[in-house]
Amino acid sequence: MHNSQIRPVLDALNDCILACEHCASSCLHEEHLHMMVPCIEADRDCADVCRLTHTLLARGSKHGKHLLRECIEVCEACAAECSKHDHDHCQECAATCRRCAEACRSLAA
Repeated sequence: MHNSQIRPVLDALNDCILACEHCASSCLHEEHLHMMVPCIEADRDCADVCRLTHTLLARGSKHGKHLLRECIEVCEACAAECSKHDHDHCQECAATCRRCAEACRSLAA
């Protein structure tokens, strides 16, 4: 893969990691924490999958492209969960996850 193809995906993955970590941390401080548990879990899973995908793609691993499909699925699930909550950090995370899924989809094709 050429750097020009992979760089936007690496940037989107990094943005998603940051948004998910921020969202999970922010959710921990919400008033009704029990209602935020599914969001926190989705954020953590998404950040971890994006982190691994980023690492494998950055090093040129033959497994990186395969992991894109899983990353798309996890990002879409996280976006769906975050969309359920009105908090700014959740809405921002949902949008970032959608952009990441789209970036991954463009490279997976």
